[in-house]
Amino acid sequence: MHNLQYEQMNGLSLAYIGDAIYELEVRQHLLSLGITKVNALQKQSKFYVSAKAHAALFNHMTTDNILTEQELMYFKRGRNAKSHTKAKNTDVVTYRISTGVEALFGYLYLSEQHERISQLMRWIFEQVETGRTSE
Repeated sequence: MHNLQYEQMNGLSLAYIGDAIYELEVRQHLLSLGITKVNALQKQSKFYVSAKAHAALFNHMTTDNILTEQELMYFKRGRNAKSHTKAKNTDVVTYRISTGVEALFGYLYLSEQHERISQLMRWIFEQVETGRTSE
């Protein structure tokens, strides 16, 4: 299907595709909740998609020990990548963690681990919707 050598990809390339996959999952979820106004959809999506949300979620992923060694390796590949873009509305550390989360989803998508993506997204939706990430 993809024929992309994700094992050789740098963290930013993985994050590039992972960002799109993650965003699509969140958008589908919000629509499934019956939210139909674009303004409301965009307002809600920031609780899942922002760099701050990614950092809070990653913190809980670590605490709950839900990532495999392999997944952590790809997260780190994204987190440690040297980005030439500036972090918008956040500090560099938070931005790098966010890039790591996106790289993780890029890896899962390109390695065709769709069930694992669904599993993690269900976990993410639960964390956000129970208020666990709003500390």
